[in-house]
Amino acid sequence: MSHHYSGPDFGFPRGDARLDFTDLYAFPKPGDSGKSILIMNVHPSAADNPPGPTNLEPFAPEARYELKIDTDGDAVANIVYRMTFSSFQRGEQTATAHRLEGRQVSGNGELGHLILERAPVSMGPGTLVTEAGDHRFFAGWRSDPFFCDVEGAKNGLQFTGADFFGDKDVCSIALEVPNAAFGSKRIQLWVRILVTGADGGWVQAERGARPAQAVILVNEERDSYLTGEPADDERFIPYFAHALEHTGGYAPLEAKQVAQTLLPDLLTYDLTRPAAFPDNGRTLTDDAFDSFMRVMTNDRVKGDGVGPHHDLLAEFPYVGPPHRAV
Repeated sequence: MSHHYSGPDFGFPRGDARLDFTDLYAFPKPGDSGKSILIMNVHPSAADNPPGPTNLEPFAPEARYELKIDTDGDAVANIVYRMTFSSFQRGEQTATAHRLEGRQVSGNGELGHLILERAPVSMGPGTLVTEAGDHRFFAGWRSDPFFCDVEGAKNGLQFTGADFFGDKDVCSIALEVPNAAFGSKRIQLWVRILVTGADGGWVQAERGARPAQAVILVNEERDSYLTGEPADDERFIPYFAHALEHTGGYAPLEAKQVAQTLLPDLLTYDLTRPAAFPDNGRTLTDDAFDSFMRVMTNDRVKGDGVGPHHDLLAEFPYVGPPHRAV
């Protein structure tokens, strides 16, 4: 798994698959280095505990899906793309997207600049792309691009090369953004998902950026981690280090040093360089799970024998058509 099943016991945050963030990607637009592609995936089509299909409704209308961007290196957002969705009626849903900057970012009540509204959400193999000024937008069901031998990971890292996600889907939110819109050549990104709390205000139910680590290394601090902020991630270094001592046989000091390379939980992306995880951004074909396995096991396990999927598109939004008929 990547960030899939980040709730308790490999379940979903708040028991809702629509709130489960799975992966974040950032890479230059193929053929146009002046633009970047940002993709956040949520809502796995299949549950792990208990196993079975999830809801057909792509996105939760009572939630906010946010892509947060730090442009000055302090792990605090300077730009936020906030997506909300209509109720799911007669098999259809629409999206609204705002961009927040500066002081707008610090408050959950701010609306920001409206980029688009009533954009159709794709439910089938077609790609319903919305043009919005110098941005392009897509939201809908897609083939899950993440690849991993989940059962091998759960079975003491005894991998057989069986790709659990080969026939699974997710709900993608994809943005094509001109690099000039970031105001910086080096950015750090993460995702957070908000829901309405008991007092009517917005509360954070989920967050993440880098694959696998929040699901495998957090353990008893999972709730605090998912509701936290990257700027405060230093407090989780001891928990990551303790887990790494066990998974990789690291000495305590070395485990702490490795943990410090994984936190804060941000995806760093230099817009002037090609993307390749874990060094810079992340493409849809990067083997992020193998990269994490090498870190987690202190290079004792090189990978799971699973490779990228072959259903990716050559055009925006790049993620392939869904397997499940909706």
